[in-house]
Amino acid sequence: MDYIELKCQIQPFSEEIAEILIAELGELDYESFTQSEDAVEAYIQAPLFDMKEVEQLSINQLPNAPFKLSYSNKTIESQDWNALWESNFSPVIISDQVVIRASFHTDTPKVPYDIVIDPKMSFGTGHHSTTSLMVQSILELDLDGKSVLDMGCGTSLLAILASKRNAEKVDAIDIDEWPYTNSLENIKNNKADNVSVFLGDATLLEGKQYDVVLANINRNILLNDMKHYVACLPKNGELVMSGFYTEDLKYIKEEAEKNNMEYISHKVDLNWVAVRFIKK
Repeated sequence: MDYIELKCQIQPFSEEIAEILIAELGELDYESFTQSEDAVEAYIQAPLFDMKEVEQLSINQLPNAPFKLSYSNKTIESQDWNALWESNFSPVIISDQVVIRASFHTDTPKVPYDIVIDPKMSFGTGHHSTTSLMVQSILELDLDGKSVLDMGCGTSLLAILASKRNAEKVDAIDIDEWPYTNSLENIKNNKADNVSVFLGDATLLEGKQYDVVLANINRNILLNDMKHYVACLPKNGELVMSGFYTEDLKYIKEEAEKNNMEYISHKVDLNWVAVRFIKK
């Protein structure tokens, strides 16, 4: 499958504008992102590419915006994808406890949790604020001997970390085939033998039970599917979610309260939020 690389030049460059742009492009089925000094590169399957949709993004309609966006695109042939990631993907260190690296990175710090992720087209390398926030949250959880769900798993980075944090059983679910396949590779590379991957959506959760549910998706899906996540949890089960902005936290809290969940805490990075609830 060929992909389109959409290069989004931001002048002057702003990390906050880059994050908003990534979120909006994510709603248009862009599957992965890299970031350079003054631009965001976004990747989408060639048949799905529509420049008019890009031009109509909300971020392009802001009056008197203190920045300028310009776009260019090119086709990335499928056989070039690994080389592209090797040139753009740098290791990530989180809380001095987790290193997230590709298989071709060898000179990285020694930390308790070394995770090898070859992301290809899947979301979840630790570069994005939401992934980093979820990793920080997992480091604070007691997962010893517990069952864990990684919903919307992407690369299965969170599932792999949960496994390394001594979870007894971990399920990872994604609706797209590419993340599903990529997850299988990453799980094998990290010898996370207690992680199982499934292709599908929240309908797969019927009759399942987990001690902890992790969901890094987006606001609309979280609000729509939260009831399914909560149904899987026993009393005192924990739900950790990210993929939304600070201004959306009140809506997430409201929906959680409707589903008998108690707010515990939240983290913020570049206006993105990760929030933690416990079932009453």
